Amino acid sequence: MPVAILGINHKTAPVSVREKVAFAPHNIQQALKSFTEDTLIQEVAILSTCNRMEVVYRLPQATEDNDSQKRVLSWLAKYHQVGHNQIEPHCYYHNDANAVSHLMAVACGLDSMVLGEPQILGQVKDAYGYASNAGTMGRYLNRLFEQTFTLAKQVRTDTQIGESAVSVAYAAVTLAKRIFADFEKVTALFIGAGETIELAARHLVRQGVKNIHVANRTVERAESLAIEVGGQAHSLASLPELVQQADIVISSTASPIPVIGKGLVENAIVARRHRSMFMVDLAVPRDIEPEVASLNDIYLYTVDDMQGVIQENLKLREEAAKEAFEIVELHSAKYLAWLKSLTSVSLLKEFRTQIENIKDDEIGRAIAKLSHQDEQTEKLFTELANRLTKKFMHLPSRSIRKAGEENDLERLQWLAEIFELKKDK
Repeated sequence: MPVAILGINHKTAPVSVREKVAFAPHNIQQALKSFTEDTLIQEVAILSTCNRMEVVYRLPQATEDNDSQKRVLSWLAKYHQVGHNQIEPHCYYHNDANAVSHLMAVACGLDSMVLGEPQILGQVKDAYGYASNAGTMGRYLNRLFEQTFTLAKQVRTDTQIGESAVSVAYAAVTLAKRIFADFEKVTALFIGAGETIELAARHLVRQGVKNIHVANRTVERAESLAIEVGGQAHSLASLPELVQQADIVISSTASPIPVIGKGLVENAIVARRHRSMFMVDLAVPRDIEPEVASLNDIYLYTVDDMQGVIQENLKLREEAAKEAFEIVELHSAKYLAWLKSLTSVSLLKEFRTQIENIKDDEIGRAIAKLSHQDEQTEKLFTELANRLTKKFMHLPSRSIRKAGEENDLERLQWLAEIFELKKDK
């Protein structure tokens, strides 16, 4: 009963290809139903993010991997109305053990563009939810995803895979936490309105910062970000007053010259009565004059300082990733053992049902042939049949159980053929 994954990600395809096969969240349930109708594969989940698209599915045992791969790829091309040749060279395919360990590694952030990033786990949970609502999360995938969530929680708890900042914006927030114990009492000023500033603002909001100001050359762009993070928008002309109020200043503009000079900060220090100020200059060229770093009560960091923090933290994450992969291997083996045990359980159940049916038929025939039928005679026949049945079933049942415990699929297949038992569908 193989588990398989067909996917495209940031390692195998550029964004121009990935966007062709991406699924919008509100379309995934409909896509899942389309998938089951077109491929006749009943258990499936779709994971779709900006960096990857993966179809996770389970096939009946009789289906060949090559056949399933072609069917899934054909459906994907048909659904998105793109040619096979546009996506097939960028696809990867995993089955059985490789598929199980791949999904688990993905959920832990071990296959992400940013090693250990936590958002992917929520996206995997979303994929599970969509499939559950669509009715395509069957016994096998349900168990796989639930075990994957248990594993991801253990990896987050037992390793440091997600504790170290590995983006410029998040590194800035991490450093700020070393200076300010209570972010709710902090005033933050963001200068610029680009992607880096937007990420830093979101991180600080999640950490509890509520008093936020956004200053930008174009006030309209500042207003857009300010609305998103619950702050106020300003023009760059307001910087002298804004810097005086700010405990945290994070700047990233495209200005060719500094937007904050040493004199402006000196005035702010006096107005603030020497309360500490944390400043991060993420711009190249710089937004804050380097001389500001020499002032007392000022903690100034540049983009180079952030890179140093990031590189050090990447090393920590890479070490943690080694531990995480070991945990993935354990959980993958546990799931595969469960899969294999189902084979023996199914065979044993089918074997016992088969023998019980034979016993009941023969008892009925024997009793029907008796010239004098009475309750005592029927009872004797039934007891004899039950004893013979149990003795006959004992050794084969023990062999099936043992083969299942030892994950001996060849012996299970052999036993199934001998007794003409059905395979699990």
